[in-house]
Amino acid sequence: VQLVESGGGLVQPGGSLRLSCAASGFTFSSYAMGWARQVPGKGLEWVSGIYSDGSTYYADSVKGRITISRDNAKNTMYLQMNSQKPEDTAEYYCAKGEYDSAEWPDFGSWGKGTQVTVSS
Repeated sequence: VQLVESGGGLVQPGGSLRLSCAASGFTFSSYAMGWARQVPGKGLEWVSGIYSDGSTYYADSVKGRITISRDNAKNTMYLQMNSQKPEDTAEYYCAKGEYDSAEWPDFGSWGKGTQVTVSS
């Protein structure tokens, strides 16, 4: 299993950013996928998940501002982040679920992360 995140960077408050997660080494369409984030010195925070059938769910802290999606033909998952706030600053990690409808914390494979900084 290999998960590679991209798309992080510096964004101003209120701005938008789209993260990508390129997956390989497994049958991407058969597994739930998700995103989590971590601020230095704090624990991992679950952000959003998407089942193999495309159903989605979100943490309350990001609901309405973030959209998760997947393109099974490209073995890629996305996280569209709008109306960004300084408290969204974190390292964002892509994760593979243990099965098709896995939810947090049933995610066993992780990418190395991509940094998102929300600042003016």
